[in-house]
Amino acid sequence: MYLLLFASGFLAATLFPASSELLLLTLYNQGYQPVLLWVVASAGNTLGSCVNWWLGARLRLFSHKRWFPFSAKSLARAEQLFQRFGLLSLLFAWLPIIGDPLTLVAGVLRVRFSVFLALVFLGKAARYALLLSIVATLN
Repeated sequence: MYLLLFASGFLAATLFPASSELLLLTLYNQGYQPVLLWVVASAGNTLGSCVNWWLGARLRLFSHKRWFPFSAKSLARAEQLFQRFGLLSLLFAWLPIIGDPLTLVAGVLRVRFSVFLALVFLGKAARYALLLSIVATLN
């Protein structure tokens, strides 16, 4: 079941619409180890975001192509805005709808991977810890 949670967390962090929270809480209520659930869900979800970052970084290689979705001017502006607000916004990569594209844009804008990884992991791990502690309090 831990492997299923890892896969669920991974998929939920990619651009595919998915969620891992229900499985996490179900496994918790079935008696699985909370710390292990937290580690597995956080790792899977963070790794999924790393795939988005990598895809964004690879997408940038095609910036000279006619079909590339961003102009050089819009990329420069996005990079400027992201440098101003974006790095800390990676703490919110767990948010529905905006979180997954945010991690893709971080790759396109060449956010240093070590910074990306630390901020994304911190945000996602904190979210899972909060969910587990709320459910533990309610039980």
